[in-house]
Amino acid sequence: MSTTTVLVLYCLLILLASLAGGLVPLVVRLTHKRMQLAISLVAGFMLGVAVLHLLPHALMTVEPGFAAKWLIVGLLSMFFLERFFCFHHHDAPQDNPPVEDGAHAHDHGHTHDHGHSCAHHAHATLGDAQEHRLGWSGAAVGLTIHSVIAGVALSAAISSETLTDLHGAATVSWPGLAVFLVIVLHNPFDSLTLGTLMAAGGWSAASRHLVNALFALAVPLGAVLFQLGLAGTELHESRAIGAAVAFSAGVFLVVSLSDLLPELQFHHHDRGKL
Repeated sequence: MSTTTVLVLYCLLILLASLAGGLVPLVVRLTHKRMQLAISLVAGFMLGVAVLHLLPHALMTVEPGFAAKWLIVGLLSMFFLERFFCFHHHDAPQDNPPVEDGAHAHDHGHTHDHGHSCAHHAHATLGDAQEHRLGWSGAAVGLTIHSVIAGVALSAAISSETLTDLHGAATVSWPGLAVFLVIVLHNPFDSLTLGTLMAAGGWSAASRHLVNALFALAVPLGAVLFQLGLAGTELHESRAIGAAVAFSAGVFLVVSLSDLLPELQFHHHDRGKL
């Protein structure tokens, strides 16, 4: 199977997963515990892919100093993106979080004082509809840029493993599989965020479906843009691939270590499971 075919297949599956994430609040009643367990799984997986998969591939492609610089660029880019757009919201889309299976109740009606200044971070209440009417647009911009970057990461990972093949390594049947799994597991949460914020702001179901459909195209767009940027270049001569893979590693590090994993620190129940 050609790498182009693999990339198209991955993008189609990610698109479907993103669309499904936006539909979840309409068909499934998520619980607080289930959401946090899923976030814990994705955070650990994303951290492992960044350190054990993307970074080693970057170091095989370009010299360590060059890879380190692009790792920092990716890390700082995503840090400032999350700092100023504040677009992640990781809680079940319901007014009254349930107490499930004897777990201690977790009151989301307050804001934890741990250095975060944005009103729509993971620990903010959904009660103020006017805030969310204004806040979902910032979330949409931040999440869209985030997803375009994820598409670049996917395309770069596939290209880097193809590059490894050109250097004589064993053939990779499904290049970029680890990065694909990270995106397909994480993207539904982003779609869920947009749908939840828009619903809290009083937007119609039709409007939410339209925004979700447009957002689902962000990852394929990033993948296409990266491939167009490589058009006419030889993979084994392109330093852009090594830079993009190192950049993606920095992005994944920030999302896992500064966004997803700290979220779990404020849940004193189910510590072992999380």
